[in-house]
Amino acid sequence: MKFILGEKVCMSQIFDEKGNVIPVTLVEAGPCAVTQVRTKEKDGYDALQIEYKKKKREFAGTEHKVGDSIDVSVFQDGDKVKVSGISKGKGFAGVVKKWKFKGRQSVTHGTKHELRTPGSTGSSMPDRVRKGKKFAGRMGAERVTVKNLKIAKVDKEKNLLMIKGAVPGHRGTLLEIRGLNV
Repeated sequence: MKFILGEKVCMSQIFDEKGNVIPVTLVEAGPCAVTQVRTKEKDGYDALQIEYKKKKREFAGTEHKVGDSIDVSVFQDGDKVKVSGISKGKGFAGVVKKWKFKGRQSVTHGTKHELRTPGSTGSSMPDRVRKGKKFAGRMGAERVTVKNLKIAKVDKEKNLLMIKGAVPGHRGTLLEIRGLNV
């Protein structure tokens, strides 16, 4: 299994051999050091703990030893990957922005100040609001995984991955990049 930790640098664009524009996200990835190997006998599961800029994450697998280095050369142009990270935080948001509510009613027929309200909050039987009800609140800053992204280009000298499309988070976000077995 291919995996690496990286940091989002910026969005950019490159051109293919036909002159078409390809939007890419530049990710500075690795080199990552293997700091710990977890085994089924000792820990109950098989995993590798790798470190990138003093940040550690675990990935499934046991094909490396402690002290090994993982860099961008594990990936090739055209590889399919899934990228996980923390999305941008958007602060407090109402139900129209956060949950795509359409609003209460039309602006006629006596509906004063009711355009962006959530509407009913539930029945009176349980005498409480049920869990999972969509209300206003903090939006974003959640773990997000984007699947089926393609690596447009690998720059081994600069430790850069150019991933076609957008990945979660702002500049400097720690990203987990996993290869998809296709």
